Amino acid sequence: SMSTAPAPDAPTATVLTRLIAALEDKKAGDLKVLHVGGVSGITDYLVLATGNSEPHLRALRIETEKILDAARMKIAGMEQGGFNSGWTVVDAYQIMVHLFTAEQRGNYALEKL
Repeated sequence: SMSTAPAPDAPTATVLTRLIAALEDKKAGDLKVLHVGGVSGITDYLVLATGNSEPHLRALRIETEKILDAARMKIAGMEQGGFNSGWTVVDAYQIMVHLFTAEQRGNYALEKL
C-alpha cells in the first residue's frame, strides 16, 4: 500500500507534488499516484490521470512536459496510442505519466497492476 512505501528522495517527490498540482490545476480527473519502485524495474512512480477529450489530454501532456523540463528531468520518450487513441504516456524514468480519456482508462485498467 502507499503508506508503507519508503520515503522517496526529495527531488522526485518534489517533482511529483508539482506535477499533481499542475494536473489538478488543468482539471485532470481521477488522479492517482502508484509507488511501484519495488515492483517495477521500469519506473518508481506511475501517475494516472483522465482527460475529457483529446485537446484536454494534449493540454495535460504539455503541462506534464513543462513540469518535467523545469525540474530538468530527462524524458525517455513519449508514446501515443495513435491519433485520437485517447491514451498518452510520458516516460521520465523515475516518473511515468499515463493520460487517458475515461473510456480508454477503463480499457487499460492499470490500477489493477
